Amino acid sequence: LPMAFRDVNARRHIGLQQLSSLASTGRTFLGPMKSHKFIVDESTNQSTLICSAVRLIESLDLTSAAGQLLNETIQAQNKEFKTGMSTLLFLVGAWSSAVVECLQQNIPVPAVVSVMSEGLNSCCERVQCLQIPIHDVKKELCSVRVGPKAFQSKRGRVGRDGLTNPQNLLCFQRDISSTEEVIPINSCSHQGDDCNFNKCLVSPLAGFDSVASLVKAAGDKSSSVLSGSGVTASSCITQKLTHSRHFNTLGKGCFPSQQGSFQGYLSGPSSDPCGCCGLGHLAVALSHGNQTSVELLQSIAAYQQERAERGGSSQIDMAEIVTCCVLGLPESCSCVCPGFVTLVSPEQAAVVKHSAGKPLRIALVDGDLTEQYRHLGFNRPRNVRTILEHPTAQGSRTDAWLSTMSEILMSFEVNLVLVKGDVCERFMERCIASRMLVIGCVARDVLCAFGAVTGAQAVPYLSQLNASCVGSGAWAELWEAGDGRAAELGELVPVWISAGGVPLLTAVLTTALPAKAQLLEDQFWTLLYRLHHALKDGKVFPGGGAVELLCLSHIQVLTKQPERPGNDKAVRELPSPWLAEHRAVVLQALASGWKRYLSVVLCNAAKAGSELEAGAAVDRQLQRAAAYGSPSAYVLEEFRRGGVLRGGSDPFSDQVTDSKVCDNVAAKTEAWRRALDLVLLVLQTDTEIITGPRRNQLLNSPVSSEFMFL
Repeated sequence: LPMAFRDVNARRHIGLQQLSSLASTGRTFLGPMKSHKFIVDESTNQSTLICSAVRLIESLDLTSAAGQLLNETIQAQNKEFKTGMSTLLFLVGAWSSAVVECLQQNIPVPAVVSVMSEGLNSCCERVQCLQIPIHDVKKELCSVRVGPKAFQSKRGRVGRDGLTNPQNLLCFQRDISSTEEVIPINSCSHQGDDCNFNKCLVSPLAGFDSVASLVKAAGDKSSSVLSGSGVTASSCITQKLTHSRHFNTLGKGCFPSQQGSFQGYLSGPSSDPCGCCGLGHLAVALSHGNQTSVELLQSIAAYQQERAERGGSSQIDMAEIVTCCVLGLPESCSCVCPGFVTLVSPEQAAVVKHSAGKPLRIALVDGDLTEQYRHLGFNRPRNVRTILEHPTAQGSRTDAWLSTMSEILMSFEVNLVLVKGDVCERFMERCIASRMLVIGCVARDVLCAFGAVTGAQAVPYLSQLNASCVGSGAWAELWEAGDGRAAELGELVPVWISAGGVPLLTAVLTTALPAKAQLLEDQFWTLLYRLHHALKDGKVFPGGGAVELLCLSHIQVLTKQPERPGNDKAVRELPSPWLAEHRAVVLQALASGWKRYLSVVLCNAAKAGSELEAGAAVDRQLQRAAAYGSPSAYVLEEFRRGGVLRGGSDPFSDQVTDSKVCDNVAAKTEAWRRALDLVLLVLQTDTEIITGPRRNQLLNSPVSSEFMFL
């Protein structure tokens, strides 16, 4: 093959310069005050709004080798943690620039690699002392009592004013024919009203088959401990609640066409003095300013509380959560719905209207519902994506297949089909004409959830369907916002599909701006995974720059310590005085990445007028930490006061604030390691070899002098 190659390991290392240039595009994603970016597709003139490193990298033209490695690194971080990509992207750029400066000072590559690797490992060990166990997070973060807020929620749906704070559920309206009496929770322990508070908390979202378990028998004087909070709440319902259909008895109609509602009112002080029940404070601390997603996430945590306690775990069950973006409504209509909310065509919505309030027989298809589909087997290799191009089928054969599939569904009286893959358009039309609802592109977790409560069994092909595979007990309705507004927008209509006790929650994200839909969904999943990983790790880091500041302080100590020979053979062969001379320079290059990180965060948050001013603020904090005697103790004390970096231009920098931020432990340290590993990998490359037709383009390009052509 014709080839061309060039030396990239000069003092101006080309690969590192490419990394630095690519990473500079994401610096505005750091900190709580992120700047959004528009991505415009010139071919379609369509634009989308992004605010994450993943979406940015996906939109860039990464033709260089370094750019492709950067993309793979960010995608790996996203696949494992769903958070930390912006930090990774920025540090890749900062450390690339720092390493280039080391090369310009003639520091050999083995020395840079060895010292920076050992420095990062030492810093990761040093910051372990800052970890805060989850059970101590409430004590560390509890400083503000959330004000009272009344709420109304329809059909078990939890909105921005719903279960966003469990303090809103301090009492329930009792069904009294003559007068209405409000019973506060904190008075339940002094009365004879005995029921479980946590079940009261989640009961509006529970299925119909779990109603019997929601009201405990009289005389059962139990109280429950909220997972992760250590707060014991008494119980408080004696009479049946009939304001929501979810509290109706099973004998009074399980599938009402009209959506019920319930109301809760705040009355009296809470048994939890700060008003944070369970994971409330932790979700706020991990949100990094994303208030809308916090409220939705607190609703989800409240719903899953009872199941988590029963299972002896406080983990967030990710398999139970899906999202649905609804356009045309304000963001204040975002809410959490029990069951499955998805978008369908107006023709399918007409089928839903006809079947509203009626029990549906359900079938599940684990694959595509097309004639040409062939199941790939259940033991599939990982990280393999199969692209199948369907040949044009003969008309008579297709008609026969459509007739056969339709007859199968009608023979078993199926009127709801959930399909994991795509659905043949002509088959969809036939089903609509027969008033059967078929929904494609449904996640496998959703299929499993409906199968567990309806008795349906997923089949790879519809021809395999039999009576034992068909479930029952599902229902479907048009989705409505919390204020009663329906979102019939012409092209797509949201519908709500559920079944008794189905372990599913849908976060309905509403927005009037189509370009913002992907952004809202990304923000929601990012926060959800932060909480998931925090519970999985069992600990969090203090945020707001606390961990990075301790790393900078630790590197100052390392530079004064005698050097270690290192593990690299090439480093051991270097003259000891020569290595000692450059060890401090390499460690400072490592520290410069974190210092630039903190400076940019301060600038993005408008706490510093320039990066120079922000750097001076960081230096002052380092001096205070050194004078304090114990840098880690100083960092924790500053965190309790509201953050280690409040900025030199902040007029309230000396006051204690209520805003506290936490970070994930594993996600943060792994982002550091991946960033440095990528930089050092590119650093150790010495040649870029070009093959294929691009060689001819290089011959006529301005950089042709840099290449040697073979």
